Amino acid sequence: MQVGLMAPQGWKREYDGWRPQDAWARTLELAAQAETLGFESLWVFDHFHTVPEPADEMTLESFAVLAALAVSTERVRLGHMVVCTGFRNPALTAKMSSTIDVISGGRFELGIGAGWKEDEWLAYGYGFPSAGERLAILADHLEIISRMLGPGRATWNGVHAQVHDAIHEPKGLQQPRIPILVGGNGPNVTWRLAARFADELNLDAMTPSQVEAALPVIASRCTEIGRDPASLAVSVHIWGEADARPGAERRQRLRDYAGLGLSRAIVQGFAAARDEHALDDVVEDCLAVGLLDEVAPTAS
Repeated sequence: MQVGLMAPQGWKREYDGWRPQDAWARTLELAAQAETLGFESLWVFDHFHTVPEPADEMTLESFAVLAALAVSTERVRLGHMVVCTGFRNPALTAKMSSTIDVISGGRFELGIGAGWKEDEWLAYGYGFPSAGERLAILADHLEIISRMLGPGRATWNGVHAQVHDAIHEPKGLQQPRIPILVGGNGPNVTWRLAARFADELNLDAMTPSQVEAALPVIASRCTEIGRDPASLAVSVHIWGEADARPGAERRQRLRDYAGLGLSRAIVQGFAAARDEHALDDVVEDCLAVGLLDEVAPTAS
């Protein structure tokens, strides 16, 4: 199992009161540190307003952040946890994804979902469709993005989005295409969309016992369309200490996830925005369970 790290961008108010240039400099420092420590990937949220409540504080836009990290890093894979698909035309999302893949030398992964944060949808003028409509939008968008990333020109006449003989070059560097990760815990719609379109399904904050119960259902979503379940990777996003406290609890959590055959666990690194040693316990826990075993802990 690989370990990915969420990079700070302000969404969880880790940069409250900072000058934007200082916050960005710190994010760049942490990206370099993550590479040195052996993290497999770096991820960012796709949000415009802070949580838990909207505040007049910075949140850096996700595609721009990843494009810049593509230049400043050399090894880590880069992606969203996850794109709110309703914020962008899907053909444009495909174009930006392919461009970042080229910039990064083939390290981009498109994490995508239906979106949920009502206040930012309304504030930015997107309205706020029902959950069912947001998922229907995601389905149309995944169809278009898949066609844009595939060979030739793309055409799709969906209810919520369309493309007509769209030329999309370059497609990116990765073959057969840029990986698509669908994020979400919905077994009826989201997991079926992942089975149809994705290379990876990311489960949000599920405990190991919840993941264990989910895996047979996820497999069934593949088999019902004739897909080999082994071809859909499954990963998990760990929100933070509320999910698993550092030390014995988090180590056991990581062991359990690895034992279930998950492809990666993504942990948060926001505390490192203000504390230069905040990643130490993350690295120590990963080392203790046989992850990140090519590197040493950060210096104290």
